[in-house]
Amino acid sequence: MELEKLIQAIPYSQLVQAKEDALHIEVKSVEQDSRQVTTGTLFVCIDGEVVDGHAFAKTAQEQGAVAIVAERMLADITIPVILVQDGKRAMAMLAAAFYAYPTTEMNLIGITGTNGKTTVSHLVEFILADHAVTTGLIGTMYRKIGADILETKNTTPDSLTLQKTFRQMRDQEVTTAIMEVSSHALVQGRVYGSEYDIGVFTNLSQDHLDYHKTMEEYAHAKSLLFAQLGNGYGGFAKTAIINGDDPHAKMMIEATGVSLLTYGIDGAATFRASDIRISSKGTGFQLHFQDEVFAVRLKLIGKFNVYNALAAIATVYAAKEAPHAIPDIIASLEKVQGVAGRFELVDAGQQFPVIVDYAHTPDGLENVLKTVTEFAIGRIFVVVGCGGDRDKGKRPQMAQIAVKYATDPIFTSDNPRTEVPMQIIEDMLAGVPYAMYTVKEHRHDAIRFAVKQANPEDVILIAGKGHETYQIIGDVVHDFDDRKEAREAILAKIL
Repeated sequence: MELEKLIQAIPYSQLVQAKEDALHIEVKSVEQDSRQVTTGTLFVCIDGEVVDGHAFAKTAQEQGAVAIVAERMLADITIPVILVQDGKRAMAMLAAAFYAYPTTEMNLIGITGTNGKTTVSHLVEFILADHAVTTGLIGTMYRKIGADILETKNTTPDSLTLQKTFRQMRDQEVTTAIMEVSSHALVQGRVYGSEYDIGVFTNLSQDHLDYHKTMEEYAHAKSLLFAQLGNGYGGFAKTAIINGDDPHAKMMIEATGVSLLTYGIDGAATFRASDIRISSKGTGFQLHFQDEVFAVRLKLIGKFNVYNALAAIATVYAAKEAPHAIPDIIASLEKVQGVAGRFELVDAGQQFPVIVDYAHTPDGLENVLKTVTEFAIGRIFVVVGCGGDRDKGKRPQMAQIAVKYATDPIFTSDNPRTEVPMQIIEDMLAGVPYAMYTVKEHRHDAIRFAVKQANPEDVILIAGKGHETYQIIGDVVHDFDDRKEAREAILAKIL
C-alpha cells in the first residue's frame, strides 16, 4: 500500500523531512517493535509504560523502515516522519487501514466485564459453530481462527496484532468473530478501528485497581465499549447486551445509544432466569423471554454460569448470522461440556471432587465457593493466592472470602512475579488475623497438601490460575499447570 493512501487513515498528521515523491513509497508492513522491522516497514513509535519506541527510531531506519510515525521530532532520521498527537490511536487506525478494515467485512462481538468473559465467549462460539457458522475467537486463553489455535499474550492483543488477526480470519472465511475486550485495551485504544456489532457487559467487581486506581475509573473503562458502539441506526442495528442485575448496569446503558437487550435473575430483564437448581452434575433453570418460558439444563455448574448462559443466549439471539429460535440456541448450549480452567473437574479416580477455576478476583472466588457450598457434603478445601505486581487491595478480601466459605483455606503463591511470595501471603492474612488456615508458600506443596488431607465427600477448589500452564517467579516463567499438579497428587495418593 502506498504511504499516501495509508496515512489518509490519520488525518491532521504532519509529514516532515520528506522528498517530493515520499508519498509514493510502498509500505509493506506496519510495526511497533523495531525487532520486527524489515525493508518497506512503516515504524510506529509508541511511548509505552516501560519502553519508549521513539528511542528505537534510528534502529528501525537502519533495518529498512521507509517512514516513521512519531509524536515528536526525531534526531538522526533521514526518512519521512509523520507527526501525530497520539501514537497508539494512530497505530490502531493505520493497522485497520493497512489490513483493509477487516471488521467491516464480518460480524464482531465484544465481551467485557470482570468475570465471565472467557466462558461467555466460548459459549457463543460453540453455539454459532454448532449451527455451521465459521467463527473466530480472541481471548485470555488463545486466538482461534476456525480450528486453528494461535498463542496470545494479552486478553485483548495490541491493535496491530488484532487487525492482522481479523484479516487472517477473513482470509479463512470467518464470518463472525467473538472477542474478550479488557479494560486496559479500551483505555489504551487497542480496539480503535474495530467495528463492533454487539457489545456485552457481564459484571464488574474489584480488579486491576493497580492500573485504574478507583472502581469509578474501572467502570468508566468498561463503558467505553458501549460508547464506541455509536449512535447510528443505518443497516443492521448494533446491540448492547447488559447484565441488568449488576450495580453498574445503568452506567453501561447510559453510555450507548444503540438497541438494548438485558439479562438477569433478580430483576426485570429481556432474558430472565428463575427456578435455578444446582447440583454437582449441572444446573437447571427456567428461561423467561417474551411471555414464553423455556427449560434449560446446563452441564455447567453454578449460579454464575446461569448469568453466563443468559449472556450467551442473548448474544446469539442478537447476532446477524445465527439461530434466532430460542429452542435451537438452548439445544446447542446444553451440549457444552465446559470451558478449560472454568470450574473444570479433575478426575483421576478419586472419591472427592477436585475443581480448577480461574477465579482470581474477590467476586469470582465468592461465586465459585458459593457454588461449591451448594453441593458439598464434607469439608471444603480452597487453594488460593494472589498475583504479584498487581492490585494489592484485593488480597485481604480474597482471604476473607476463602475463610468465609471454605472449612480448610490454604494460602499459597499465584504468579508472585517480582514480589516476595510470603509478603503477598502476609497481605492476604491481614484480612483474617484470627481465622483457621494453612500456609504453603509453594503452590505444588499446597495442592499436594489439600489432596492428601481430603476424604470422600470433601471438595477441593484450586483457584486463581485455571487454564494457565505457567507460574511466574521473578522474571522467569516456569511450567506449572494446576490440573496436572492435581492429577499427579491424586495418583500419588490412591496408587
